[in-house]
Amino acid sequence: MKIKIAPSILSADFSCLASDIKKAESAGADMFHIDVMDGHFVPNITIGAVVVQHIRKITKLPLDVHLMISEPQKYIDDFVASGADMITVHIETIGVSGLCYQAKRLALKGVRIGVSLNPNTPLAKIKNALKYTDFVLVMSVNPGFSGQKFIPKVLPKIRELRAMFKGDIAVDGGINDLTAKDAYLAGANILVAASYIFNSNNYKKAIRRLKNVG
Repeated sequence: MKIKIAPSILSADFSCLASDIKKAESAGADMFHIDVMDGHFVPNITIGAVVVQHIRKITKLPLDVHLMISEPQKYIDDFVASGADMITVHIETIGVSGLCYQAKRLALKGVRIGVSLNPNTPLAKIKNALKYTDFVLVMSVNPGFSGQKFIPKVLPKIRELRAMFKGDIAVDGGINDLTAKDAYLAGANILVAASYIFNSNNYKKAIRRLKNVG
């Protein structure tokens, strides 16, 4: 499958966020990954729907809003109204029945839904959810902070997932040109990268290196 690059704005400079996003878009990004954290499900607090609303004004690329929050169902509509094209929820917070319900609602609005799972969450937790899911996001770090090291033990999970799921598989956490290749060979085709892109001196070269792992 074609490799898609999703720069995560978690590592962008928020004092010049519009500039960073425009630079990443012109450098070849395929979409943007927006981490929403509540300080409860993960030990960090980031942004709300109003920031997504302003990001929507400066890019036409798809926005994947990754809800790393305890009660995502309470906030999904706010982020959709703010311009999210994709909503990613964690199986640890929503469960299969909740995911099914939200998937039906979002499909009517033309919004894609993804399910994510943490490194220590077994793949079995999402197997019954795959039929309701447009894409899967495999966390390759424990969520909450940018700049962490890739956890190699998720690679067998990605391989097993690819054997049963034909849609997009994203991997998020510790992605660089070396770990990206491992993730791609395991079956992932969407590479979420934060510090590797936004801390680089040349966004275009960084994105090109990621796309060339395939």
